[in-house]
Amino acid sequence: MSCNWGTELWDQFDNLEKHTSCGIDFLERYSKFLRERADIELSYAKQIRSLSKKYHPKRSREDESRYSWCLAFAATLRQLNELSVQREEFAENLNTQIVCELTRYTQEVKTERKNHFQDGRRAQQHIEGSWKQLESSKRRFERDCKEAERAQQVSDRIDLDNKTDGEKRCSLKARQTAQQKKQAAEESRKDYVTSLNQFNQDQHQHYHTLVPVIYQRIQDMEERRIERVCEAMRSSAEAERKVLPAAGRSLEVMMESAEGIHPRMDARQVVEVYKSGFDPPGDVELEDYSASMRRSISESSYLDNRGEGQRPSRKLWPFIRKNKLLTLLSSPRQPPPPPPTSPSPGGVASSPQSPPTASREPITQRLNYLMTSGSRTRKQCLRSLKRGLSLKLGSGPADCSHLPPEQRRKKLQSRMNNINQEIQKEREQRDALLKMREVYERSPQMGDAGSLEPRLEEVKLSLQRLEEELRKHQAWFSEADSRLSENGSRRQSGGCGSNSQVTTPGSSSLKQLDNRSPASRESPDGSYTEDNSAELHFKSRSSEFDDDFDDEEPLPSIGTCKSLYPFQGQNEGTLSMVEAELLSVVEEDKGDGWTRVRRNLEEEGYVPTSYIKVFLESSAKGFVQSSRLV
Repeated sequence: MSCNWGTELWDQFDNLEKHTSCGIDFLERYSKFLRERADIELSYAKQIRSLSKKYHPKRSREDESRYSWCLAFAATLRQLNELSVQREEFAENLNTQIVCELTRYTQEVKTERKNHFQDGRRAQQHIEGSWKQLESSKRRFERDCKEAERAQQVSDRIDLDNKTDGEKRCSLKARQTAQQKKQAAEESRKDYVTSLNQFNQDQHQHYHTLVPVIYQRIQDMEERRIERVCEAMRSSAEAERKVLPAAGRSLEVMMESAEGIHPRMDARQVVEVYKSGFDPPGDVELEDYSASMRRSISESSYLDNRGEGQRPSRKLWPFIRKNKLLTLLSSPRQPPPPPPTSPSPGGVASSPQSPPTASREPITQRLNYLMTSGSRTRKQCLRSLKRGLSLKLGSGPADCSHLPPEQRRKKLQSRMNNINQEIQKEREQRDALLKMREVYERSPQMGDAGSLEPRLEEVKLSLQRLEEELRKHQAWFSEADSRLSENGSRRQSGGCGSNSQVTTPGSSSLKQLDNRSPASRESPDGSYTEDNSAELHFKSRSSEFDDDFDDEEPLPSIGTCKSLYPFQGQNEGTLSMVEAELLSVVEEDKGDGWTRVRRNLEEEGYVPTSYIKVFLESSAKGFVQSSRLV
């Protein structure tokens, strides 16, 4: 259905002006709507990204990443991040492809509309001027006609009354006046006819030529504006529809992640992570305290019985809480690192100044010296023991023997997998170098084959080292696996025997009690053995210096030292230092290769003795010698 504003709305100039103004206002309002929606999309994407980042698993909780529910949540967060990227892309398309184009087009439409309506106003002013000219000539013609009619009437009346000569002369004059008025009326009529013809011509041209052309241009402008609004709406919908497939894929991944949660598998994973491989403790044997009643009474037996009566009951190894000092005294300390051959940190060779590893002293000697020494020396001993604990916790044995059997087996398996991967990489690198050498040998202009020999030798040594490390870990793994198998067979045989044998408290248990030794109560990994003689002797005196150890005071400086090499203290209780740094010596090396130093009366810790040069004060040497452990 076609329409023409020039023919159908020829008399609606003001309404068309109002309508087109409303259309431009709508265009501006729609552009503002799209701009605000793009801002909302950007804000939404930013908030979604912040939310995903806020709840993303931290490094401190990386252990949870092995569970399916945690993996599903992490996948959900990643997909949310992808959704935020899609929303940002959608907002960017709205701003750059739609909003900017609409803003530019709005300015063009305003300019075009202004030109069209200016042409319309000029045509309207022209037709109105022509109409005014017609009205003016019409009124002049009417006035001249009336004046000519009155002059003719006066001339006729004088002609009827011409009796004397004077009256005849007046009659002649009146006829001349009437004739002049009639001629003026004829001229006015001609002007009126001319103005009328001109107005009709202008009016026809105005309503049949100018107005249709101008209104048609306005109609085309309005249709283009509406088409542009339609295109903008379609483009915005298309831009949003483009992100829907990605959003759908993200939602599908979220659904798949949720369906991938397996409670039974997570429960099995907990077993894999925390299973120790230890055997459960056996039955508690009877301790017969009535044996002392059958002995002969003597002074020595009385004293022995008094000592036995004060012996506390022993606990099973899973529930016992070993004394901290006994653990420290019975455990080796971590040896200090050897000093570099040069002041540069890259030196790796050992030095003659590297201290020998301190040998483990008998527990009784340390306990006796600890109990008989003074309060000040006792504090130093306890501080040294505390330092030894921090150094020991910093690293474990290479064979992972400090771990429970099951965890040790898993740790060794993980190391073996890593070593196999490194071996595979080295072999691939070796094969690539060999192929490159063959190419260089066939085509010497491409390169020198001899330049690859150092790298090949390096790769060969690395492979040998990795294979040796792999064999070592395989031996440790076989040992751990065999122990686990022995523990499993022992547990099965022990379960069968307990069901078939029945013992009475007074028969075999008493015999087993007499044959038991204090060293028979061990944990499954052999790391715990009760030594009541040393433990009781220590517990009887431990309450005397527990408070002294907790309320320790800063030790005075016994000298100074200068660092020979830089040292990075990574373990608890150690102190980092740079080359040629001056520090205060608080405690001299006690044979374990570590010296306690202080910096600025605030930072205090242990550094390797071979890394520093010590200058002791003369007054402090005697005290240091007296406070050294035997």
